[in-house]
Amino acid sequence: MTPQERTLRARLGAYSRLAREDAHEMTAPARRSWATKWEQQVDPSGVLAPEERARRARAAMRAHMARLALASAKARKRR
Repeated sequence: MTPQERTLRARLGAYSRLAREDAHEMTAPARRSWATKWEQQVDPSGVLAPEERARRARAAMRAHMARLALASAKARKRR
């Protein structure tokens, strides 16, 4: 099987699964894990209130995404 055929087969499987299941529920474990990663980064000792930890985690994630966007813009400008 060629890499292109493998890609098409995987895409077919993903679309079939999305047709049967709720995408939001399907990705919930990954989103929880992602949120936990950021919460542990901003409060490794776990001393902050849950609301404050969540607020700081969202800010840290947004800062990360902004850094990625800036790097992407710089790379596009170089081309």
